[in-house]
Amino acid sequence: MKHMKSITRPWFRQSMSDASGFTLIELMVVVSIVGILVTLAIPSYRISVLKAKEAVLREDLFVMRDVLDKYYADHGNYPPQLQDLVEKEYLRKLPVDPFTDSSDSWVEMLATGASGDSGVYDVHSGSDRVALNGSPYNEW
Repeated sequence: MKHMKSITRPWFRQSMSDASGFTLIELMVVVSIVGILVTLAIPSYRISVLKAKEAVLREDLFVMRDVLDKYYADHGNYPPQLQDLVEKEYLRKLPVDPFTDSSDSWVEMLATGASGDSGVYDVHSGSDRVALNGSPYNEW
C-alpha cells in the first residue's frame, strides 16, 4: 500500500487565539441590548395600533353618518336599519367596527318621524372600551 500523503487543512492549524468569531459574552451582550430595545418599542407599537383603530372608527362613523344624511335627503326619511344602506347601494357593505371586529355591533340610534315611522338617524360603536382621550367609543 502506498503511503497516502496527508492533506493539510489550513483551518485545523489555527490556534484558538487566531480563530475568528464571537465569544459567548459578546453574543449575550448583543441579545441583551436587542431585548431592551424591543421592551422599549412594544408600548409605542401598541399605542400606534390603538391610534390607527381610533382613526378607522372616526372615518367609518363619518362615512356612515354622511350616507345616512344622503339617504334622508333622497327619501325624506331615515332607513329602518343600517342594512338598508347596503341594499339600496349607498354602501357596498357595512364597515367592521375596529374594536369589536364585527359589522353587526353598530348601535343604531332611532328617530321617530312625524308619520310615526322610525329610522336610523345616527350610529355609534358597539364597543364598551374607552378611548385614549378618556371618552367611551360608544359615545363618539
